Amino acid sequence: MSTLLHIDSSVRAANNPNPDHDSISKNIALRFVATWKMNRPEDEYIYRDVGVNPPDFITQDWIGAVFTPEEKRTPAQKERLALSDKLIAEVAAADVILISSPMYNYGMPAQLKAWFDQIVRIDKTFDFDLSRGDFPLRPMLSGKTLIIVTSSGEFGFAKGGIREVSGHLAPHLRTLSKYLGVDTMYEIASEYQEFGDERHRMSVANAKDRAESIAAELSISTLAPSPKREITNV
Repeated sequence: MSTLLHIDSSVRAANNPNPDHDSISKNIALRFVATWKMNRPEDEYIYRDVGVNPPDFITQDWIGAVFTPEEKRTPAQKERLALSDKLIAEVAAADVILISSPMYNYGMPAQLKAWFDQIVRIDKTFDFDLSRGDFPLRPMLSGKTLIIVTSSGEFGFAKGGIREVSGHLAPHLRTLSKYLGVDTMYEIASEYQEFGDERHRMSVANAKDRAESIAAELSISTLAPSPKREITNV
């Protein structure tokens, strides 16, 4: 059985009374999920909407608990790390990870950053050894496929684009992806939202088509399905 972990991070819902306020990134991601479930209905599906229900920000006490040996942690420290442990377990269980994110102020939403901060954790998703010289951090997970869905109001953030130096969302996700155990990555981008013109409509349509195409490709190439188990945290 394969496991699909789906993380949404827009603060907007996928569907609103005013359709102009619908989350673009969430709706593109839903195209991927619909195709995946149609082809692989027995797979495990884990869902988190961190835009609507954000994880806690890490604190000094959280860091203190992380760097306290597990056998010496107090009950309060264990409780403080409980969410982090659960989020890491979801990532570890996943074969395919789908992350949808709007671009806020040229980067990722704070809620998505909070999710990563709970997951990128020493002796859980990376280990640290100074004998490795200038690269002491080594990811501990591997073998996963990541699909990132992004939406932006402007355009030209890809390599060679007119706003390449201003786009920090996709590059940040690429950098952090190694701590999720990602070996293969696909990127789906929608642009031009602030312009609201034909370029925007075509960009959204193309992104939805690409989401369906990638889902179809991956759902055929992954392992044969087993009995269904679905986990939803919204």
